[in-house]
Amino acid sequence: MSFFLKDNFILESDIAEQLYFNYAQNQPIIDYHSHLSPSAIANDINFENITQAWLKGDHYKWRAMRALGIEEEYITGTATDYEKFSKWAQTVPHTLRNPLFHWTHMELKNPFGITELLNQDTSRKIYDTTSEKLKSQSFSAKGLLSNFNVEMVGTTDDPIDSLEDHLKIRHDNSKVKVLPTFRPDKIFNIDYGNKFRNYVQKLGELTNITITDLESLLQAFKVRVDYFDKAGCISSDHGLSAIPHKGKYGKTDIEKIFKEVLNGNDSKAPEIKESFTYFMLIELCKMYHEKGWVQQFHLGALRNSNAYKVSVLGRDTGFDSVGDYKQAETLSILLNELESINKLSKTILYNLNPADNTLFATMTGNFQGEGIRGKIQYGSGWWFLDQLDGMTNQINALSNQGLISTFIGMLTDSRSFLSYSRHEYFRRLLCNLFAEDIRKGYLPNDVTWIGSVISDICYYNAKKYFNLNQS
Repeated sequence: MSFFLKDNFILESDIAEQLYFNYAQNQPIIDYHSHLSPSAIANDINFENITQAWLKGDHYKWRAMRALGIEEEYITGTATDYEKFSKWAQTVPHTLRNPLFHWTHMELKNPFGITELLNQDTSRKIYDTTSEKLKSQSFSAKGLLSNFNVEMVGTTDDPIDSLEDHLKIRHDNSKVKVLPTFRPDKIFNIDYGNKFRNYVQKLGELTNITITDLESLLQAFKVRVDYFDKAGCISSDHGLSAIPHKGKYGKTDIEKIFKEVLNGNDSKAPEIKESFTYFMLIELCKMYHEKGWVQQFHLGALRNSNAYKVSVLGRDTGFDSVGDYKQAETLSILLNELESINKLSKTILYNLNPADNTLFATMTGNFQGEGIRGKIQYGSGWWFLDQLDGMTNQINALSNQGLISTFIGMLTDSRSFLSYSRHEYFRRLLCNLFAEDIRKGYLPNDVTWIGSVISDICYYNAKKYFNLNQS
């Protein structure tokens, strides 16, 4: 069977090929939202084998294996690395029409140069070939980033992280900027009992602030925001089902119940959670604005749905799905409150439910800012939507309701150093969509002009948006 990833993969016309090869392919990658390990980059590790580099922590692959009935022992269990890879190889032929089929073979082709289909017959050879290559310096963590022409990586970091790995990277004159992203989601879990109290205690110890009320809590976060800023942070991120309701509780009631929770009384924590989260979001967003950070909101995931599996394997092990939460009103209220006090930062909004595409695309138009191109961004297709249909629909919604020319493009949102093929995937699709519009007469046949827009979306818009020329 011949290999299917030809040079014109996804590119359906000569115009699409011109746009991709001349204006998109060679642009550096600005990966402004990822879950890569800062430690792996700081220590420039070499992965022991492709299972460690590719399958570990990859929820997409785990879900596909489970759908095929593969035993958990070969997914997150105690099977050997080759046994896990062999089971993945067994799964791959069944992923046809799933983006995993494309990603798998794109990631084998680049960087490994493998142009064979992965299946049980080829699994041993491919495992040995890739594992051997991963031992070389050009396939280390930094080597892989260099291979994919990555200019900047934004990691995802808790406010109580030491950022020692980021500081180490910063001082080793690495060619790749690796910048922390402030992700304070754990502070919203006021209904988590001792886990919440332990988190607050750690935050207090780290900042040398005894946290007894909202004022001291915010003081502690201000210390950490300052620390992150000095470490090069340029953005924050929040993963929420939806922006919470402001609710009936004002600061006085929130203060009272927060103190009760700190003292071990959790009876009112569930009913105060949304008001507490909204209050904290507003206060944190004010801090981001002061620093000039970009703020990101990833909205719409229904997480940890399979309670039994989560109890056995732990949270965030691949049992999440698209949620059908109401998004418009509370999102509008939050942005409006920040706008009314002139504290609305550059903001990227991501939705997980495709039914909300037009909602999110139109929401961005309500809060744009003078002198800032695309201040409020409708973010790229995220998680379950970073496939051909999902990305096409996101691009079309943005094109119809906003300005695609100001779009800051793709991100990986991945834990794998091999996932940068997703940028190639996005860029090929983007070029093909514009080319089809040219071919149909919807756009002028001006490849130079359209090509400059493509280059902006792939690279220059994000570079300007995050002020990377100045960082």
